[in-house]
Amino acid sequence: MIIAGVDEVGRGCLAGPVVAAAVILNNSIDSLNDSKKLSKKKREVLYIKILENAISVAVGVKWNDYIDKHNIKIASEDAMKDAISSLSVRPDKVLVDGFSLDIQIENEGIIKGDQKYEQIMAASIIAKVTRDEIMRSFHYIYPQYDFISNSGYGTKKHLEALDKYSYTPIHRLTFKPISSNIK
Repeated sequence: MIIAGVDEVGRGCLAGPVVAAAVILNNSIDSLNDSKKLSKKKREVLYIKILENAISVAVGVKWNDYIDKHNIKIASEDAMKDAISSLSVRPDKVLVDGFSLDIQIENEGIIKGDQKYEQIMAASIIAKVTRDEIMRSFHYIYPQYDFISNSGYGTKKHLEALDKYSYTPIHRLTFKPISSNIK
């Protein structure tokens, strides 16, 4: 049976896309874990190992305008569906971090699945590294928001930049940070 894992990152960010990854592993990879429990360096090493050892890896991205139009739940689900449908091999079953999806493939939603199943751990790492690279590239366009360090999350420096400079074209306008002076 061919099993894919799928996970997303970026749900709680104030800026940037939500990114999902789907992964079908060829064999077990040592040191896999939930991407949030790994250092940046360890994630990057595992990212390469996953790409070298997986049967198929695919990514789905939904940008801030899509999130604002549809809401983060739908955008996250659609990013995961895009990742699954972009796999080069159709899985027999998909293990989803969180809740099941409305797709034509057998799937199971698993709460904290990124801490339980290697396929989901691998998807978590691929999604996290991909999104971090996207946000790193935006840091060079909008350095005052410190995207290289916060990846679009509402850190103190990010909120201060929002107060001072307002929103960028990659900010989610439907996400209202706790800040008193947003223009």
